Amino acid sequence: MSGSLRIGIVGGAGWLGGAIATSILEAGIIAPKNLSLSYRRERSGRFPDSFWTTDNQELADRADVIILSVRPQDWPAVSIDASGKLVVSVMAGIRLAALSAQHQTERVVRALPNAAAEVSCSYTPWIASNHVLEPDRAVIRQIFNACGVQDEVASEHDIDYLTGLTGSGPAFPALLAAAMMDHAVDHGLTRDVAERAVSTVLIGAGRLLERRQECPGDIVRTFLDYRGTTAAAINEMHASGFDAAVHKGLSAAFIKSVSMGKAP
Repeated sequence: MSGSLRIGIVGGAGWLGGAIATSILEAGIIAPKNLSLSYRRERSGRFPDSFWTTDNQELADRADVIILSVRPQDWPAVSIDASGKLVVSVMAGIRLAALSAQHQTERVVRALPNAAAEVSCSYTPWIASNHVLEPDRAVIRQIFNACGVQDEVASEHDIDYLTGLTGSGPAFPALLAAAMMDHAVDHGLTRDVAERAVSTVLIGAGRLLERRQECPGDIVRTFLDYRGTTAAAINEMHASGFDAAVHKGLSAAFIKSVSMGKAP
């Protein structure tokens, strides 16, 4: 733990801001007294040993690293002077140049954790401006390793794409799970049994992939080669346009991500 590093989270009462706060405190990156959090409407009962405020500039003045965790549409009203400080945005779409201009600092980072940060299982891609040097990058890696897994990527294009791919967190697996549950109920299973069956399959698949580190495509081919019930289901899903639907959905998410960073 760094005895001197001070972190401020604008939007610390929100789910993502709170998840990041929990992760960095549990990882011992900073002491609670060196964490500042701001809120708009209601202060959270969490982090009682940290500093809470409704004044974002007061938060910024108390911090070395300022994490912006607000909705992109609310960001234009966040008028913080962060001159010389490290500003980290976890908002979708907002460009590095815009962050630098609004907050009067050249040390800016775009990052995109997802909802799994709450359980320290987020995938977080990030990119930094040229003025962010190695000591700052080390801090960013610490913060987002505490939230799960992180990668510094090559371009803002990569961040925009990954906003749709990994920023969704559990949404896409949940979409698959909901369709599977509905099908199971249609075939006579109770909702409780269907939910337990499908949830256990998806949770088990995630843990197996993590442990065995196999390519998902290789796993699919293994089941196809076996030519059993799973192969019959996969072949029908392919024929019904499963791959095309996923590709179109991710393309739509990418287009939306890019558009969110453009001025209205």
